[in-house]
Amino acid sequence: MAEITLEQCNQFREDGFLILEGVFSPAECNAMMEVMQKIVAEMDVPSQCRTEFSTQEEEQLQGQGSADYFLNSGDKIRFFFEKGVFDKNGEFLVPKEKSLNKVGHALHAYVPIFKQVTHSPKVQEVARSIGLEKPLIVQSMYIFKQPGFGGEVTPHQDATFLHTEPLSRVTGFWIALEDATESNGCLWFIPGSHKNGITRRMVRAPEGSYPLTSFIGSEQKLQENLFIAAPVKQGGLVLIHGEVIHKSEMNSSGKSRHAYSFHVMDAQNTRWSPDNWLQPTPELPFPSLYV
Repeated sequence: MAEITLEQCNQFREDGFLILEGVFSPAECNAMMEVMQKIVAEMDVPSQCRTEFSTQEEEQLQGQGSADYFLNSGDKIRFFFEKGVFDKNGEFLVPKEKSLNKVGHALHAYVPIFKQVTHSPKVQEVARSIGLEKPLIVQSMYIFKQPGFGGEVTPHQDATFLHTEPLSRVTGFWIALEDATESNGCLWFIPGSHKNGITRRMVRAPEGSYPLTSFIGSEQKLQENLFIAAPVKQGGLVLIHGEVIHKSEMNSSGKSRHAYSFHVMDAQNTRWSPDNWLQPTPELPFPSLYV
């Protein structure tokens, strides 16, 4: 079981993130990687759906927001690629297992091992320890952070994309399937930045208009020296408050940095914003974490 002390709970509330080492065993992490390896080996993505993933705003809107492939991925398992891995015809320039940025966004619903991990007693214990009353799983993803070119994730707040009323209802669970270090692209946080709200949102456009999403508000100007690194060993779990500012650098090392991540919303007295890009569907309503 994953026990959290009162001191750790207070640290999470103060900093907006918390590193819990050794929550999952190497065997559990390796099993998740092996299953993903099989999923990738069987991947068959039409060339017109080969969407490169980016967190740069203009590219994000063009490459994701204008693509039905992305917007309709909330109840499916879909593939999102690093920049520069396709030629002009949409054919792979690198081995396909090295091309992926992430796979999302419903692994927790359709792949048994990820469903098992997401609903595991130790995850549920962590959620209860930090006071989540009615957590619903809104999305999940497998992140590759490929060696040598795994893309930078620019500073952001998850609530920009996963908005609730009131705020402070979204929590990320980020599991290191391999050691995450400063050289291969570990997470970085600005401690305490979750206390200042958000300054922008990505919203769905009205039906029939383009692009299919847009940003409202503006990015904050941030001081780089405020960020602190959050390296974590294989099997560690990082809790991420929905409004804490975080990022990761490009992986310039020769080692990958695989991770499995999912987000939950505490639905107790909470409204999921109807203009979020991600919406529950009749095929996949947001499932309870506590099952």
